[in-house]
Order: sequence, then structure tokens, then C-alpha cells
Amino acid sequence: MILVTGGAGFIGSNLVQALSARGEEVAVLDRLESGTKWRNLEGAVIAHLLPPEALEQALALKPRAVAHLGAISATTATDADAVVAANFTLSLRLWEWCAREGVPFLYASSAATYGDGSAGFADEETPEALARLVPLNLYGWSKHLFDRRVAQMLALGRARPPQWAGLKFFNVYGPREAHKGRMASVALHKWREAKAGGPARLFASDRPDIPDGGQMRDFVHVDDAVAAMLWLLDHPGVSGLFNIGSGRARSFLDLARAIFLAMGKEPRIEFFPMPKDLGGKYQYFTEAPMGKLRQAGCDMVPTPLEQGVESYVRWLEANPWNREP
Repeated sequence: MILVTGGAGFIGSNLVQALSARGEEVAVLDRLESGTKWRNLEGAVIAHLLPPEALEQALALKPRAVAHLGAISATTATDADAVVAANFTLSLRLWEWCAREGVPFLYASSAATYGDGSAGFADEETPEALARLVPLNLYGWSKHLFDRRVAQMLALGRARPPQWAGLKFFNVYGPREAHKGRMASVALHKWREAKAGGPARLFASDRPDIPDGGQMRDFVHVDDAVAAMLWLLDHPGVSGLFNIGSGRARSFLDLARAIFLAMGKEPRIEFFPMPKDLGGKYQYFTEAPMGKLRQAGCDMVPTPLEQGVESYVRWLEANPWNREP
């Protein structure tokens, strides 16, 4: 049995769907709450579905691996105590349990740990390399806090799980993300705008060296993120901190145009000022060097942006429940 925390969330539910399709027994630790989040699990066979406060009960099931994807993932979060409890303290608790019980441990880090990108995007795991990174927001800092503690424990020779993998997810988009609200991918938000008959609205640039819509991200389809996690679960001898992206930065203009193209519409794009709460916390460029995961043996070919967007648009049209939170 594999335990997936945050298993009803965006990346978590797609992993659960893939594990179920492979015939794995899966235990999910998450809250469904109101709305349609429960439908993220529709079609999957689930052995146990428990709330986060039932962690001890979940661990008593003796899972053969833990995929820890549960987190407070809002980049605008301000309750530092709640974020630290969810993103650092719980992660540390699971690491220690997996080390003690000899259970492989995969956990979600984030590209938000790289901050403005001035220190690069190398997925190095040494204390010295991680010390150079300066996240721009509380969420990124909380993920970085755990990455650094892992590096410290390794350097000190502390007990570790037989396999561990920290996953620095870049800009993931795709099915089963509508419940994230404002934190859903730009792809979903721009599709909604185009579906309503309006233009896609993008942040204007507040930097003179970057044109409006020229901000760039490493957009990665959620299927690719899941494929990387499945590969790691199938290769228990591989451990480390790994970027999970496409390896190629694309502009928000590219993304918006791909959405209109997939919908058979002429692109309509407008720009508006960046919200004040994102001032000084906005990444203008991200791109995931993927060599480390490839060198470990994972030969996964990333989904091109236009292909991934077209697939996602088809899925949204076929699953209207996932269009709104």
C-alpha cells in the first residue's frame, strides 16, 4: 500500500489515479470539504480515505511508500505558524517515521524555493548550495526550510529513509486543479476567460527589460509530474533533490495563444497591472534543468506546451465539474 498525503489535491489526486490504474492499493490522507474536490478521486480505487488528523491511523497501515504532497500551497499565505506546521513540521515527522520504519519517502518541494532565479535553478542538495537560495514568499521559504533540514541531516549522518526524493515542482498545470481557486494554474484561468468569450488577461510587466506577457515559466503538464514520481517509486535506489519541469521556459503569451489555438479561436489578450500583494514576490523567469533526473536514468520526454494545453482543454470540455472551484 502507498500512502499519499494531499491525495485529493491537484498533483496528489493525479498520482492516486495513476497508482490505482496500476492496481496499487492506495491510502489517501486529505480533506474533501465542500464543493467538487471529491470528484478528483472519482474512478480511483482507494483502500483508505482519512483526514489529516488521522495520520497515526494512516501510518499504522504500514504503507510500503509515502508520497507526501499535502501542504499549504498558496503563495499568498500569511499565517506563518500554520504554514510551518503543514509544510515543515509534518514533513519532518514523516521523514523520521520513514527512516525508522525503512519506508521510501517522496515529498513535494517547489520551484518557489529558487526565489527570483538569480542563484540559478540547479537541483543541488548540499547545505552550501541550498544556502544560496532566497525564496520570495512564505510558501517558498517553508519548502526551502525542509530542504535545508534534509541536507543538514544527511550531512550529519542522521537516519534517513532507504529512498528519499524531494520534488521541486515547477509550474504544473492540468486536470483536477479547479479546487485550488486563485492558486490554480494560469492555464485554467486563461481557459475560463476565453471560454466566457473574453480576452485572456495577463499581468503587465513592471520591469523595463521584459515586455508585457514576456514573463516566462517552465510549464509542466501534471502527467509528466506523475510519470516522474512513478519512475522514482519504481527505482528505489535513486534518491536526491530533483527538479520536476519541462526543461524549457515559455512565455505567458505562448501559453495564452496555445489555449486559444486549442479552442479554435483567434487569440485575444489584454494586460493589467500586477496585484500589490505580489509586488516583490513574483518570479519573472523559471526553467528547470532536468539533467540530474535524466542522469539518474529517467528518460521521460516532457510534453510540449502546445500538446499539453490541447490535451487539457479537451479534458476540461469533457469534465465540466472541474471548470469552477
